[in-house]
Amino acid sequence: MACAPLLLLTLLLHCTGSLSQPVLTQPPSASASPGASAKLTCTLSSGYSNYGITWHQQHPEKSPRYLMYVYSDGSQSKGDGVPDRFSGSSSGADRYLTISNVQPEDEADYHCQTWDSGVNHSDTSRWGSGTKTSACSLS
Repeated sequence: MACAPLLLLTLLLHCTGSLSQPVLTQPPSASASPGASAKLTCTLSSGYSNYGITWHQQHPEKSPRYLMYVYSDGSQSKGDGVPDRFSGSSSGADRYLTISNVQPEDEADYHCQTWDSGVNHSDTSRWGSGTKTSACSLS
């Protein structure tokens, strides 16, 4: 009987992959002067480097705007109307959003997001804390 709880835990771990969930880490702020480039980072926690993420832009008092999906291989799928100045890339557990030729209207919060299948096999959204980006000072 002492083996039954261990067997149940083993089966649960096999079904879910692990009991942990992905954590997305972002620096709190970034800055770039207008016309320069800004490279924002979203780092996935250990064991999740094969996950893709989405990038969202949020201006104060507005809903988040979907920018793009960045795959683990670095390829991207942009949302409608997203300027070519925005691009995504990947290296290991890091996912990047690069803004070239930064404009004043790019000053916003940028959040990364991913999904995880939990114990009940339903997708759960996970968000980074966001990077507040300033387009008015030198980096």
